[in-house]
Amino acid sequence: MEHKTRKPFDPQPVTLTGDLVRLEPLDPQHAADLYAVGAEELIWRYTARPALRSLPDAQEWISDCLAQVAKGAEVRFAVIHQPTGKAVGSTAYIDVVRQHRTLEIGMTWYGTAWQRTGVNTECKYLLMRHAFEELQTRRVALKSDSRNHRSRRAILRLGAVEEGTLRNHRIARDGVDRHTVYYSVIDSEWPTVKERLEGLMRR
Repeated sequence: MEHKTRKPFDPQPVTLTGDLVRLEPLDPQHAADLYAVGAEELIWRYTARPALRSLPDAQEWISDCLAQVAKGAEVRFAVIHQPTGKAVGSTAYIDVVRQHRTLEIGMTWYGTAWQRTGVNTECKYLLMRHAFEELQTRRVALKSDSRNHRSRRAILRLGAVEEGTLRNHRIARDGVDRHTVYYSVIDSEWPTVKERLEGLMRR
């Protein structure tokens, strides 16, 4: 597919506002809220780090995230629940490849009370809409530990295409060989995926 001249691809911190959630640049001020909802180990089962153990640990985690943002490698967001104004999780653009106009949506977690609600669907909608319509990305990737069946179902529900599995991709925190399943949405698919997500959000 040929592409016309586009503006430079340079994802930067930005605020994305929906009806249920607002994604705003991750900041130290979010530490207390995120510790309050991020202390359950179940949330972090398939991630590279354990649950947030204390407020200082949450502050250190945010500091580490912002170091990656400063390098231009990632854009980190706090997920704000609009009705309460509280941060209930976090998500990010990661693996940003400016040369090829691609990125991944990842490092996503929510407090257990916000899982299986409309929060994830609207977050993914806001992130993909910004990526495709403002940043003019060519490809948005998502991935999951092969054991994380809830995450895999959620990604497919969004309308992403399963691409394949990287076997023994990582050594998981529990010592198990992690197989990583990759998914994507590409620019030509976005109009259909957008319509699908808007339908899900209307339910």
